[in-house]
Amino acid sequence: MAHHLRLIIGVLALTLLATAPAFAQQPASAGRIKVVSGTVYLVRAGAQTTAQAGQVVYQADVLRTGSDGRIGVTLKDDTRVSLGPASEVHLDRFSYSPAEGQLALALKVVRGVVAYVSGRIAKLAPDSVHIETPTAILGVRGTTLAVRVDGV
Repeated sequence: MAHHLRLIIGVLALTLLATAPAFAQQPASAGRIKVVSGTVYLVRAGAQTTAQAGQVVYQADVLRTGSDGRIGVTLKDDTRVSLGPASEVHLDRFSYSPAEGQLALALKVVRGVVAYVSGRIAKLAPDSVHIETPTAILGVRGTTLAVRVDGV
């Protein structure tokens, strides 16, 4: 019986050690979805799920709205991003650790209408905020921006 108990404990210990790197690499959240209406999807690692208010968003997530969809997201630095119908935005980069000097925000607007209200990253390090469209890369210096991308 003691041999079986040691074997079980050994297997559990190996399992914990094998899964520890996966837990350690869990990305920090970038923010939360605040409001959703109509058809809205969150795409993470190629898997598309229906977006819901309160859901956490991470760097590399994609927000996609249907023809009746709208979504509002608040990032950890209080940046607010809203998408109108038939829109898609990629959160390519997000880092908000002011104490370590880690400040970055990069959004790629693929299509549709997007409203952006800057948060603390834009105030602390304006050169660290980039919004990319199919034809331009915008450096944010103000506090509010609206972008419309057609025909993509």
